[in-house]
Amino acid sequence: MSTSESVTLPPYTIIEPLGGPLEGSLTVPGDKSISHRAVLFAAMAEGTSHLTGVLDSEDVRASIRAVEALGASVLLDRQADGTLAGTVTGWGQQGPAQPDAPIDCGNSGTTARLLMGIVAPWDIKVTITGDASLQKRPMRRIVAPLAKMGCDFEPETPEHLPITVCGSRELRAIDYTSPMASAQLKTAVLLAGTFAEGTTTVNEPAPSRNHTELMLPEFNVPTTAGTRVASVQGPAEMLASDVVVPGDPSSAAFVAAAALLARGSSVRIENVSLNPARIGFVRTLERMGADIRESYEGAEGKEPRGAITINYTPTLRGCEIPSQHIASVIDEIPVLALVAAHARGITVFHEVGELRVKESDRLAAIIEGLGQLGIDAWEEGDDLYVEGNPNLQVPAGLVFDSHGDHRLAMTWALVGACGRVPVNVTEFTCVAVSYPDFLADLKGLVK
Repeated sequence: MSTSESVTLPPYTIIEPLGGPLEGSLTVPGDKSISHRAVLFAAMAEGTSHLTGVLDSEDVRASIRAVEALGASVLLDRQADGTLAGTVTGWGQQGPAQPDAPIDCGNSGTTARLLMGIVAPWDIKVTITGDASLQKRPMRRIVAPLAKMGCDFEPETPEHLPITVCGSRELRAIDYTSPMASAQLKTAVLLAGTFAEGTTTVNEPAPSRNHTELMLPEFNVPTTAGTRVASVQGPAEMLASDVVVPGDPSSAAFVAAAALLARGSSVRIENVSLNPARIGFVRTLERMGADIRESYEGAEGKEPRGAITINYTPTLRGCEIPSQHIASVIDEIPVLALVAAHARGITVFHEVGELRVKESDRLAAIIEGLGQLGIDAWEEGDDLYVEGNPNLQVPAGLVFDSHGDHRLAMTWALVGACGRVPVNVTEFTCVAVSYPDFLADLKGLVK
């Protein structure tokens, strides 16, 4: 590492090679998207909901703190498997309380964006803020439809946090055509629409995650959904429900990639969500020739769950991921790009401009990181191209900048863990946002 790097880069963690194939089975942490919604919806409901399998991460704890500040009672305890379980007693028909301070969402975009829809239908004034990274992420996409429904904001047309939401009990139901496929946008509008008179509909240009549409009926909200459209009928009385959270497919994708990259590996990931909107990474890896398959084993509510089995695959090939499938792999693109770096030929991810406004500019970071590996990766418009090298050799002494982004930190950690030389990853502790025990779980699979 050069002197300039040692001065300019944040502290880093040395990721050592695992030293052998990964074998056996494991469970990954509870699904982050479902965990957020379980906590938030239970807080909105009348009565006490029982939740199990909730992800214990910094992002989900941001949602817990937010609903407590708004008057919900949360009694969730850490279990032996590392998840949270317990009860949430919601504010129900009396509505959320006026918080006495701004609500800090930390790094959680899901918390911030969904919270806007949650407080919009009530006569309260709530300031929502977050850390430096979250304050750079776009919020106008949520503000615009909520303003059409009759919610006011301070400043009047905010682009970024902090934002003060001035709620109203007179929200109007709307039929909104979203400019992007975004489960967070869709959910914020549907949650506001739950308390508006009439039918609130969100139309999307491509399918996004549908956890909200699957879960709202469990909380007594009349909901209809199609491939690119979802509606709620309001005003509805949200009632408590019990939620069991399956394992997170996004976390599973990193374990799957590790099994593909570590020679001789064979891993089974158990009790993971098999929601079709969330396992696009499986379909992508199949197209690359990976030995990967899923097996359905039941459902938690309306969420299918089961196992994913992955075997080391010596020969992978590049493929194209069309724009209509990007929403189902958006969080997994960093690690899929790393797998593509080991494949023969070029892999193209179409229309991935959304990566620029994630926890970091993931598009630039992917290209930068793969470049350190000697891999040609570039953007053309909003498309990402990766030209793989099946004989990729990792040079010694690499320092990868995670930019404080958990998905990037885990991706670059795999370079060292599944390779022959250690690598350095800056701010690796940010993996606590979604998968605190990531490295420990990988090490536990080495026989």
